[in-house]
Amino acid sequence: MCSTERVSSLMLMLSLVELACGFGSLSLGSVVLALERLSGEKSLPGHASPVWSGIAFIFCGICGLLCAKKRTGLFMILFSSLCICGMIAGILNVQFLQEDSLRRSTVRNSIRLAALTTAAVGIAGCLAASWLTCRMARNEQRRMFFEMEHSLHHSHELTEKELADLNNSGFPSTSTNGKQSPGEG
Repeated sequence: MCSTERVSSLMLMLSLVELACGFGSLSLGSVVLALERLSGEKSLPGHASPVWSGIAFIFCGICGLLCAKKRTGLFMILFSSLCICGMIAGILNVQFLQEDSLRRSTVRNSIRLAALTTAAVGIAGCLAASWLTCRMARNEQRRMFFEMEHSLHHSHELTEKELADLNNSGFPSTSTNGKQSPGEG
């Protein structure tokens, strides 16, 4: 089983990969849109998909950094949902770019191929990060269970101590609900 620190460090690395994919996809999408604008071609709605998937990957990476540092339930849920959104945006990006690449054969296809590769790496990173988030949540749940079990065990020891006092004096020596027990007078 992976330790929580190891899962956190893997989450940190995947978050940095997501940030890199996000900035790469954002810049490649901007270049494609700028080249289309300079050449006077009509821009189709799917041509901006690398920009949108880049933004989704950036949000996913930022939340992943926070999740790796804080490890709270809220950040884990937020990060998982952003990973799912990032995967959807990346898949749509691949669909739009693949459809567009089949229609035209230009020099921009190499930029689109780079955007497709970036999207594929981002999708794989989101998938791996979602799995790691589930791992991290399971580790945190186990940690909380063991802490709770330890505190219950500790209170159980106190109960045994009270029973020993009860056997010695006939009355327990602790107070209940803010009132003193009958033997403490």
